[in-house]
Amino acid sequence: MIETIRELVEIESPSDNKPAVDRIAAFLGPKFKSLGGRTQSHRSNNFGDSLQVDFAGTQPGPSNRKPVLLLGHYDTVYPLGTLAGMPCKLENDHLRGPGVLDMKSGIALMLHAIEALREWHGELPRPVTVFLVSDEEVGSHSSRRITEALAAQSAGVLVLEPAAGLRGAVKTARKGVGEYTLRVKGVAAHAGLDPGKGHSAIVELARQIGALAKLNNLKQGLSVNPGVSQGGTRTNVIAAEASVQIDVRIKSAKQAAGLDRKICSLKPFDKHCKLDISGGINRLPMERTVGVAALFKTAREIATQVAWRLEEAAVGGGSDGNFTAGMGIPTLDGMGGVGEGAHAPHEFIVVSELPRRALLLAGMIEKC
Repeated sequence: MIETIRELVEIESPSDNKPAVDRIAAFLGPKFKSLGGRTQSHRSNNFGDSLQVDFAGTQPGPSNRKPVLLLGHYDTVYPLGTLAGMPCKLENDHLRGPGVLDMKSGIALMLHAIEALREWHGELPRPVTVFLVSDEEVGSHSSRRITEALAAQSAGVLVLEPAAGLRGAVKTARKGVGEYTLRVKGVAAHAGLDPGKGHSAIVELARQIGALAKLNNLKQGLSVNPGVSQGGTRTNVIAAEASVQIDVRIKSAKQAAGLDRKICSLKPFDKHCKLDISGGINRLPMERTVGVAALFKTAREIATQVAWRLEEAAVGGGSDGNFTAGMGIPTLDGMGGVGEGAHAPHEFIVVSELPRRALLLAGMIEKC
């Protein structure tokens, strides 16, 4: 497993570099095909191609048994060349490198769990679909439709995103995620000669950011973060334009409409300025439904067989599991590697956790 993960990490695959992402897809296709999978590439013009692999499964059982969907992504947040300063290396019980935790170790777990089940049973005990997307880190715009179509045909979804923390908890709830952009159009003027004739888009934006901050309600799990702002052209020009990109997190689906309404109904403080608001909720929350709870119960029972008390967690980040859970398909997230530092220079996985993560995944393929 270490060698497989190292191979994947050393194929750099930033979301915004299609040729790089396509290289890792081309590498993985034959790997899955050698295990008996039927591969299909979903082409994209603006992002890398996503990879679907279907395994029939031939063990006795209901002839109409639905497949389990193993869901993940091979794009990363790291630009090409990151390996030079952040090499993939083994240090004691830690394997380090860009994307090793999020989530190339999860892809390796898929490969090795499928291989082990084939060796144990002679063939997979049930149909399995693997779907690896190319653009999860940037919103899954090219892959979401396919993810949802595959999920609709599945008995359940196992998401190989990293586990929650070093205790290795699986994720039974995730917050929903929204992305908005607020643009302000003001009136330009010379800051020295005609200050009274201008209406600053930057001043208006600052007031709007204050209004956005008041929408936060952390007790209810709702957060609004104006994260990136820009505006103006020169210090001696009253700014005619300014904008801010806003990240939104919600705990429950029922919060989506109300928050969207509040953001979209913002009014200018300065009547000479105009607002343009775009965006919306990209991922509804993954809520702990009866179906999710049932998957976790099965996972905990499997873990108990090797004296492992598996825990569950609710987290603030979103994944493609939000899409499938939002459809009502039982989904268990955080089935991947255990480690820390996702998206950070110290990203690593705990090597000694890999065998039981593979065991858990294999058991869930059998039983869910």
